[in-house]
Amino acid sequence: MPLPIDEHVGEIAAHVHAQRTAVIVAPPGSGKTTRIPPALAANGRTILLQPRRVAARALTRRIAGEQGWTIGEEIGWQIRFERRFSKRTRLLVATEGILTARLQSDPLLSDFDVVVLDEFHERSIHADLALAMVRQAAMSRDDLAVVVMSATLEAEPVADFLGGARVFAIDAARYPVDLQYKPGLTMAQAVREVLPAARGDILAFLPGAREIERTRSELGSIDALVLPLHGSLDVGEQERALAPAGRRKVILATNIAETSLTVEGVTDVIDSGLHKVLRYNAETAIDHLILERIAADSAEQRTGRAGRTGPGRAFRLWDRRDVLRPHGDADVHRVDLTSTVLDIVAWGGDPMTFDWFDRPREERITAALDLLRRLGAIEGRQLTGIGEQMRELPLHPRLGRMLIAAGRSPESVELAARLSEGRRAADVSHVRELSAIAHRVIQGDGVELPRAVLAGYPDRVAMRRGEGLLLATGTGARFAPDADPGGEFVVALEIRNGVVAEAVRVEREWLEPTRREVVHELHDRRVRAFERVWSDALLLRQQQVPVDPAEAAAILAAIVEVDPELQRRADFANVKISAGAIPHALRQKLDRLAPVSIALPSGRSARLQYREDGSVMAEAKLQELFGLAETPRIGQNETPVTFALLAPNGRPVQVTCDLRSFWTNTYPEVRKELRGRYPRHPWPEDPWTARATHRTKKRK
Repeated sequence: MPLPIDEHVGEIAAHVHAQRTAVIVAPPGSGKTTRIPPALAANGRTILLQPRRVAARALTRRIAGEQGWTIGEEIGWQIRFERRFSKRTRLLVATEGILTARLQSDPLLSDFDVVVLDEFHERSIHADLALAMVRQAAMSRDDLAVVVMSATLEAEPVADFLGGARVFAIDAARYPVDLQYKPGLTMAQAVREVLPAARGDILAFLPGAREIERTRSELGSIDALVLPLHGSLDVGEQERALAPAGRRKVILATNIAETSLTVEGVTDVIDSGLHKVLRYNAETAIDHLILERIAADSAEQRTGRAGRTGPGRAFRLWDRRDVLRPHGDADVHRVDLTSTVLDIVAWGGDPMTFDWFDRPREERITAALDLLRRLGAIEGRQLTGIGEQMRELPLHPRLGRMLIAAGRSPESVELAARLSEGRRAADVSHVRELSAIAHRVIQGDGVELPRAVLAGYPDRVAMRRGEGLLLATGTGARFAPDADPGGEFVVALEIRNGVVAEAVRVEREWLEPTRREVVHELHDRRVRAFERVWSDALLLRQQQVPVDPAEAAAILAAIVEVDPELQRRADFANVKISAGAIPHALRQKLDRLAPVSIALPSGRSARLQYREDGSVMAEAKLQELFGLAETPRIGQNETPVTFALLAPNGRPVQVTCDLRSFWTNTYPEVRKELRGRYPRHPWPEDPWTARATHRTKKRK
């Protein structure tokens, strides 16, 4: 069947043969993916990069059918866990990670003459990395061609990166699509509404497998074959959704069907406007799929699927007035870079000087390098034996390190699979695949699972502090109900808004110190010295050591009278100060541990008074504390602030260091006594939800 790209294929192939670079921008349905790579394969062995496994297989079959080729002979594919090609294969369709792995073992990519990166507009981290590495290979070879293709792409930055590559902008008119908006409908409701008038199959875009299964259940029995299409399905189920059927189909798909896949027979598209993207989650320290609104270019791609073979209809399940972002974020700016930095080191590069296509912030690269060192994956800029094993595992380096430390025990494989998917239970097929790879890569015995978890998460240790936790970052946290595994130290696997939702108990003797220091302090006008051993912000142990005479002399010489209030703050914070200017770092520590004032719910602040007995007082009008259930605590020992609660005349009506008890037990009596005397002030029955105020009049 003729396609719009056909008249340009000859010119493109000749240009690439002569100039070795090109950027091709053509809309979906123009035929760029199925027609250009076979033409380029005539110039030499070609590898075609695809973002998704299902697309790689489907494209291989389509090209083979169009060209009269045999899969495994002239054309083949290579994806994770699966390969079908031979030495005679002229066109290899592969997923992006496959190319990265090939470049690490062969930086010049000597097995290929042409590299085609398709669907580059998706800006996956693998595509960005592959482009940068392939460019380096092309600069070292004068016979390697690089072609970048996309449906919606700002071509100039890519063309410039390739040294001024020619841009082929193909204007291929598609069939008209009747676009309608239907806000408020669920996907199941929309399918039922659209189905009676649909001329062909319906392609419905949903954000993930869970939403697909829910919609499938809600649809129940309808006059169509309802088929799911997402990346975690097995090959047979994916191909069933793509293959022609004897009856009308409703295909419930993720963004896997947004671009390179051609789904024959589709005349109607229903778009939820949502997708799931990987984003680095600081609370779990790895990437997770996050539900988000799609960008405008993705919405256009999805709409275009209805007009590939004839006029169609597209229905968007959001309001016409909603404004979408023009483009989605590139992976390099939103995902964890640890795996990428590991790939660069394995390739033989220095991530700090690597010529990125789109360079991330330097501190993110540094953080990735620091973590890889702690995991034992690199020394300097060289891969260690552990790093080599981690690189071969299809996991985040943290989880790979955990699996190696555990000697790929069954429970560690299951935990790694579950954490990598961000789920409460691991997918059985994922566990099976991961176990097979781990048995091939990892040899030798391992340690018990909690110690292996610590090996993968050395910076996620937390120490019990009172009823809460002190994290390795120096911030506080608490356990969620039923999440406390006991013990003095834990590894926090999942933290949400300061609440540890999942943790594993570890032992103090397992922890590796990150720094040691000897400090001299004044105690009862005598200088004492202590050696302190830290794991990040956690003090593991402290012991008294001999005093350095020079340090002691300097401290004693600096003892002079200081402002009494400042001295009480310093005593409370256990900070040594002297007269004159206080160093900036010491002043910051003093302000953090013994602040001058405390913010009130009313928006104002109250000055803190530090007493010689170690207590801390503050005065505030009672109305300024409405809604404050828990007494604020300050300092290393989390000392509660004792509040003098003032009546409107400025006299204390209650002194308390337990606000919760005051609101529950004492406030009703105080309210009864004072609201008649001061009617212009607010005296709500429920102080928990009342708005704090310093004003006299009640606010509506």
